[in-house]
Amino acid sequence: MAKPPSEPEFDRKVRFQARSISDDGYGNQISGPFEDKFTVWAALRPGGLSEAVAAARLEGTQVLHVYVRSSTQTRQITSEWQAVINDHGVARTYAITAQPDGITMPGFVYFQVKSGVAA
Repeated sequence: MAKPPSEPEFDRKVRFQARSISDDGYGNQISGPFEDKFTVWAALRPGGLSEAVAAARLEGTQVLHVYVRSSTQTRQITSEWQAVINDHGVARTYAITAQPDGITMPGFVYFQVKSGVAA
């Protein structure tokens, strides 16, 4: 298992977004565009060297491991959300690829994000 992130690693602000739910006028709920929910400091680590990650690089995607401090906000994050990370002034959107894990590492919520895929 990976070791918990240290304080200096929390050096990036990550904005989390979820799809809005609206009424289509006929009483049905439909999902709308992504809306900002909150922004928190996060520790980002590059994806490992597994075959899936190597294949993702060939497809033009980037995999990151994201650690945020556990809170009432961060425990709301699901795999239906997306993360927006500012990288030297450029906002990059990442899909959260699996249900976040808040149990394995007490005090933190961990998940993987992937760029270049639909959220």
